[in-house]
Amino acid sequence: MENLFLFFSMFFTIYLIGYFIVFRNWSPKIRPEAASCFISFAHGTPAVFLATSAILADSNRGFAAPNTEPENSVLDFSISYFTMDLFHYLAFCPGDLLFIGHHLATLFVFVTCRYLVSHGACAILALLVLAELTSACQNAWTLARARRDDVVLAAKLYGLLSPPFYALYSIVRGVLGPCLVYKMCVFYMSGEASGVIPMWVWVSWIVVVVMAISVSILWIFNLWVEFFRERMGKLEKKVT
Repeated sequence: MENLFLFFSMFFTIYLIGYFIVFRNWSPKIRPEAASCFISFAHGTPAVFLATSAILADSNRGFAAPNTEPENSVLDFSISYFTMDLFHYLAFCPGDLLFIGHHLATLFVFVTCRYLVSHGACAILALLVLAELTSACQNAWTLARARRDDVVLAAKLYGLLSPPFYALYSIVRGVLGPCLVYKMCVFYMSGEASGVIPMWVWVSWIVVVVMAISVSILWIFNLWVEFFRERMGKLEKKVT
């Protein structure tokens, strides 16, 4: 629990720095979102390296293996981040039920893995790696998109980042994610984890992850549609 307090305090402090210092000159409408991206920068890429390191350091790693201390620390790190970002949404975006629901579901998975069954961190952290692999690019893209209408550099950065970000996100969420979930399903349905991870726990994990991936695929599909529509519109203007 000490780790939770320490990590939460860290993310809370970073959020305040982002809101009151880094983005102090931004419009009040987008400052909260920018501060949210700021703490996501502090969580996403570090989580990828920390989770990967924790998984590789576990010689007994497996989808039903006992959690190691490094794995538990990474779970605490992410629990603290999602709790802080959940407070952000409750305070500034209470009507954004999709993201609030996403954060609650994600916290359920992390908390049950960390504090209820204390097994299966390898699977959950592998999912975390895939989920946060595109985090830095997504946050930069989000900030650029928020200012593209009033800052020329932001508009250029948005146009530059969009294609590679969409492509990477599509591969990670549309291919690698489903492959990992499939392997988890096969493993847990075999009954190999029945003695340490109750069925209702791993089934709930799978349901949450499948729903999250489905929403992600729908989101990136809509962005691709918007991207090609804008490109076609520009081409038509050039032709005419």
